[in-house]
Amino acid sequence: MKIVQFTSFGPPHEVTDCVEVDDVGVPLDDEVVVEVEAFPINPVDLLTIAGDYAIKPVLPAIPGSEGVGCITRVGIDVSNVAPGDRVILMGRDNWVQQRKVKHHQVLKVPHGVDVLQLAMLKINPATAWLMLHDYETLNPGDWLIQDAANSGVGHNIIRLAKASAIRTVNVVRRAALIEPLTAIGADVVLVDGDDLPARVKSAADNAAIRLAIDAVAGDICMRLADCLTDGATIVNYGLLSGKPCMLRSDQTIFRGITLTGFWLAKVLPKMSFDDITALYGQLAGRIADGSLHVDIEKTYPIEDIRTAIAHAGRSGRSGKILVTPNGVLPAQGHA
Repeated sequence: MKIVQFTSFGPPHEVTDCVEVDDVGVPLDDEVVVEVEAFPINPVDLLTIAGDYAIKPVLPAIPGSEGVGCITRVGIDVSNVAPGDRVILMGRDNWVQQRKVKHHQVLKVPHGVDVLQLAMLKINPATAWLMLHDYETLNPGDWLIQDAANSGVGHNIIRLAKASAIRTVNVVRRAALIEPLTAIGADVVLVDGDDLPARVKSAADNAAIRLAIDAVAGDICMRLADCLTDGATIVNYGLLSGKPCMLRSDQTIFRGITLTGFWLAKVLPKMSFDDITALYGQLAGRIADGSLHVDIEKTYPIEDIRTAIAHAGRSGRSGKILVTPNGVLPAQGHA
């Protein structure tokens, strides 16, 4: 079978290779074998390959934080899934044609749902849902603000908030992103700048905004804080600027703004299996009914992984880049 592998840290499109290895073999009693149908190329994957992520794997390593596939074989003690079931892979090392994992490392998802959308289910939708619900109680008509609104998480926040009648202010870097985000349900889209707080107050009619979601870090955190009501929360989940999160002392001391971090890899292990199953079941249902959807720009075969990674690293893309390691999926409408 074919896998993606890197033997050194560096520019992801230069240090990765598609290599041939032995098939995964027969599962042990508590294992399952999954034929991987699709996986996305996420920023976390590129950071890991570059050696810039919190987790640094032992080399040589297989990247891949997400993936979806079908069960082909199960061990005799496995009862939660069966051959033919479609599952998402909850571990890492998923840029492969086949995975052999413990049965509790997969979650069953429905057939009849866009496989490419399911391939992106594990990280961004769950991150968006948990940040929306675990820090501030937002009711219909309330507002939140987010930066990096054109990211995968950003799209999910817009769609999930819209479904709950929560209004969103979405901060972007380019005016060209205003119309596409408005089209998927964003209430307000503003280009970042020094006068952002004044424009947000005007656009949101001076609403008391209690939640900011930040993927950038750096000095934009101060601008977001100036958009918030006293006692509000900023949830930081990314480091796109490469700079530390910045808040002024008056924002923390006098206005009581709280800055906290979110990392799905730390949150999921604290959840019960039943709660995890319920979370992803609900999110898969939203993919099925069309209320959750992420645009896809292109899919690639696993053999073209370097080209796919280079494409994923471009700015100004109109959607995600995915790989279908076992061939083009039928009736997906993506080439």
